[in-house]
Amino acid sequence: MEYEIISNYRKNDELRSSFNSLAERTFGLSFEGWYKNGFWNEKYIPYSVLYEGNIIANVSVNIINCTVKGNKRRYIQLGTVMTDERFRKQGLSRVLMEKILEEYSECDGIFLYANDEVLDFYPKFGFCKADEYRFRTDVNTDRPSCAEMLPMKSHEDHAEFLKLKSRLSSRSPVVTDTDDLLMFYLSQFMQENVYKIKGSDCLVIAEIEDDELTVYDILSDKPVDTYEICCCFGSEIKKANFSFIPENSSALKKYLYKEDDTTFFVLGSTLINDLPDILSFPALIHA
Repeated sequence: MEYEIISNYRKNDELRSSFNSLAERTFGLSFEGWYKNGFWNEKYIPYSVLYEGNIIANVSVNIINCTVKGNKRRYIQLGTVMTDERFRKQGLSRVLMEKILEEYSECDGIFLYANDEVLDFYPKFGFCKADEYRFRTDVNTDRPSCAEMLPMKSHEDHAEFLKLKSRLSSRSPVVTDTDDLLMFYLSQFMQENVYKIKGSDCLVIAEIEDDELTVYDILSDKPVDTYEICCCFGSEIKKANFSFIPENSSALKKYLYKEDDTTFFVLGSTLINDLPDILSFPALIHA
């Protein structure tokens, strides 16, 4: 079989359409809305196998520039690993992995999230399993909610949010330069998950389900009390889970986090050494 490996073709309508078609068949997911909203940029790079004009296999590179306790890092996240079912078991993912690992050998580390069906695949390239840790807490307050939802439905909403966010900082010891990935979620699936805390310059990205609050990020111009932020969502909230690592976690409970059908793999000594400080990457940079 004669095929070609291509990459960085997001502006090619035909190739992007073929990529989206494969993603829809594999994951039930399209990246077209992300592209049309203007947030698919040069940091998300599909490496794909092209055969007879169609994308038949892919491994995507996500460039994650971040700061870990003051140290600048350039990590690579691999994602959107998929092969057309007609072309599986032909070594196409292996070919793509080898090319990516060669091209990004100088980065500070590579990580990915694998489903249970392929746990034997990534160790062949030197990846090792790693633990992730997150935080949670019980919440007990009699206050009314002072968290006001901000709309995220239009391009104007997106621009206003990013303008406000540019003046704030994530309240985490691990700060990532990933507005592109953040907007993958907020412009599509999480349009009702941005809140402003009344009377402050604090934004919270969060989800409420029954009496549980899941906090994805806290953005503020100064340090905040993480527990107090949870109380701002009112007396109905009894528990809070954190899908990022808050900078102020002394009053929170740390636990070993394991997502169903997902294993965290890492490659690279710098990243491995940083893991005790990272604990886990924010959920809203997963791709």
